Amino acid sequence: MNAFFLGMDVSKGYADCVLLDDHRNVVIENFQIDDTNDGHHALLLHLQEVFAKHPETVLSVGLESTGGLEDNWYSFLLGLADTHPIRVARLNPRGVMHHGKAGLNRVTTDKTSARSIAEYLITHPEKARYNVTDDYSSLRKQWKFVRLLTMQRVQLLNQLNAFLYGANPGILLFWKEDIAASLLRVLVKYPLAKDLARARISTLCRMPYVSTARARELVALAKRSVAGRQDEAMAHTISSLAEHILSLGETIAWQTDRLIADCPFPQITILTSFKGIGVFSAIGLFLAIGNIERFASPKKLASFLGVHPVFKHSGDGSSQARMSKQGSPEVRRILYMVAMVAVVHNPLIKDIYQAAQERGMAKRAALGLVMHKIVRIIYGMLKHHTPFDPEVDRSCRARQYELALTTPASISQTDRRFQAHDANAPISRQQHKKRKEQAESQNDGASFLAGSSTHSFPSLGTRKVGTRPQIDKQKKPSKA
Repeated sequence: MNAFFLGMDVSKGYADCVLLDDHRNVVIENFQIDDTNDGHHALLLHLQEVFAKHPETVLSVGLESTGGLEDNWYSFLLGLADTHPIRVARLNPRGVMHHGKAGLNRVTTDKTSARSIAEYLITHPEKARYNVTDDYSSLRKQWKFVRLLTMQRVQLLNQLNAFLYGANPGILLFWKEDIAASLLRVLVKYPLAKDLARARISTLCRMPYVSTARARELVALAKRSVAGRQDEAMAHTISSLAEHILSLGETIAWQTDRLIADCPFPQITILTSFKGIGVFSAIGLFLAIGNIERFASPKKLASFLGVHPVFKHSGDGSSQARMSKQGSPEVRRILYMVAMVAVVHNPLIKDIYQAAQERGMAKRAALGLVMHKIVRIIYGMLKHHTPFDPEVDRSCRARQYELALTTPASISQTDRRFQAHDANAPISRQQHKKRKEQAESQNDGASFLAGSSTHSFPSLGTRKVGTRPQIDKQKKPSKA
């Protein structure tokens, strides 16, 4: 059975393709087709010729995830899989890029990118997931649309705030509160301070949620206003902007209700059981994670969301651990806001956050630690289909602590060396210092084990997890 690999570099409106065999030999030279009905039909004719010449062929197709430009090609090829020996996979562009760099490709074109995609399928077959249907694609786009509308509303409110400073500053005294639709309706009819100063109290009170006391206060502030922009152009701008924000708010509310109605999944209920995760945030997290079974461990999920720590310890160089921030930034924004709420209203997360600060960790770093912890909790809830229970997490941490107490660091560490440290090795000063510290640590651990008749280690009850037991060293006699 032959194995052929089709690499498709997708651009807006067209795609560059090349067909290779499993030995990376070119079967069909690079060709370009448009993302139209005729282009799809031309691709089908090419593939049918290949299957006619090689009837025992299985064709693997690779497409980079390019933000939706590959959707038409993916759907078309996935439809052909029912009648042809075709399997198609979306690939991570980052992996394809690094594969091209490893091949020392010095020039990047659509032609070379298509070949890199095909070679990536051959070299890394474990990275490709074939014929996967995305059941949540439309819901994910709908969620992003609501998020986009919300961001636009915030930008327009900030712009309106800047305009009001010169046209109607008195109303800004109420701007610090929740921006209610009542204030926006007032601005639609009375955009300038001079307009609001001539307004009747009875007319203002007829507006929704505007009380008599609030109406009197608005008019009084407008009469004493020091506004410097009172022209008709500014009045029209503020009135139109307030009306647009009102309409945008109604659209967001309708789209949000529609999104919640379209997501009647039990995973949403499970996620909202965690104090700090709202319905909209739960939908965003669920749509980003998808099927939890595709993640083998909480570490895999944390890496997918970009909240895992990264560091470098190579030779004499080392770097401090930091958050990787790979993956979708939108999901990390959700996790950040969830962490901000949880450190105040969730007792378990609040204790973890305060303990991290007591150890000397900065506030932002402690929030990153909390985000990672929340991801692990989310993994456990979705994996076992159970709502949030803080006692489950506390019992797991207690078992880990007991395991660390009964396993000294000198025993648990694995020695990677095949020989003892050679004093004649031409190592650097930093490496010499590091080896000296390791030798002292091993000597302390050996003396500790020699002085203990059993392995119960009763004196380790107060030490921190992952630290080496402190041994009281004899003080040298002081010189007279």
